[in-house]
Parts: sequence; C-alpha cells; structure tokens
Amino acid sequence: MSCINIFLKTNCIMIKIKDEASFTEIIKELKVKLPDLKNFYKEEKTPILVTGKILKAKEMDEIKLLIEKTIKVKVNFDSPRNLGLHAIKKNFKKEIATSETKFYQGSLRSGQKIEFEGSVAILGDVNSGAEIIAEDNILVLGTLRGMAHAGAKGNEKAIISAHIIDSPQIRIASSIKERTKEEIDMQAFSLAYVSEEGNIEME
Repeated sequence: MSCINIFLKTNCIMIKIKDEASFTEIIKELKVKLPDLKNFYKEEKTPILVTGKILKAKEMDEIKLLIEKTIKVKVNFDSPRNLGLHAIKKNFKKEIATSETKFYQGSLRSGQKIEFEGSVAILGDVNSGAEIIAEDNILVLGTLRGMAHAGAKGNEKAIISAHIIDSPQIRIASSIKERTKEEIDMQAFSLAYVSEEGNIEME
C-alpha cells in the first residue's frame, strides 16, 4: 500500500507522507515516484512541500537530498526542526483567547474521551474513535484523526489546531465540518476556526 501521495497545488507540489509509514518505506517509495514527479517539471521550478508525518531533522535532510538529486527544486517541510508547540507558530488571522488548559501526555486511543471546561492540549496523536470535547480551544501536537469539538458551550472564537487534521468530522460551537476520505487525502490542514459567516474554515 502506498505511503506517499503527491498533489499538484497552485503554489507548490505537495508530497504527503502517511503518519504510520516507516522511514525505510518512505525512501523506497520516493525513489520509485520521483522520476514520474520530474515529468511535472519543464521550465518552471514549482517548490515541493513535504507534509504529513513528523520527521526528524536527519530524515528531512536525507529526503531533501534524495529529491534534489533528481529534481533541482526548492524543498520545504512543515515538520519543525525542533519539536514543540510548533502549531502555535502559525500566524493565525484571528486573536486566540487564553484560557485554563488541560494537558494530556501521550496519544489518545480509540474509545478514549477527554472533556474539559477550558482548552485541551494533547501531547501526541488523537486516533480514530477517540474524542475531545473542550469549552475553548483544542491543540494536538500530533495528528488529529478522532472527533474534536471545540467551543462546546457555544464559544465560536475557539479554534482547533494540530500538526495535521485528518478527522472526518470536527465541531466548533454549533458548527460542524465533515470531510470525506478523498478530501482528507487531497488536502493537509492544521487549523480550523469559525469564519465571520459562521462556517468552519480550514487552513
């Protein structure tokens, strides 16, 4: 089964790596797919963005070198060089209110549920079948695959942020956003919030 998906976007070519893929599998598949990817390039030099799995600095360097040997193009990564609250470094378009925060160290497995009268920060992944309900914001340092409901008591200013949001459904206040598997595979998002029109937007 493929561990890499490649998408042609308006400003870059995205290489999305599945979270469960081993580094050996990633390198093996890249070597197979890079010659085909090179065919996208004529005179233009559209940059490549590698996203999805959180990678170590050494792994990023090796992937970058492998790509540049085949295609002379700029390679960017959305994995942080130093792991931490990297999701917060994004320039959000709206001010995020502070609130009391519950921290959970580790990943949430299927069937686990966390509820809190404030914000929730998960220092790991949230797997399918797990659930987070927070009155304020939800922050996941890994991949969010389970159900997340921020602003559960009507706070439309709440946000959901993760390294990658792969959930088929997320909720903020009374708004619901549902995504098909095809939509999840096609686009990688790390932030969800309610727009002025009252819809959940993702970026």
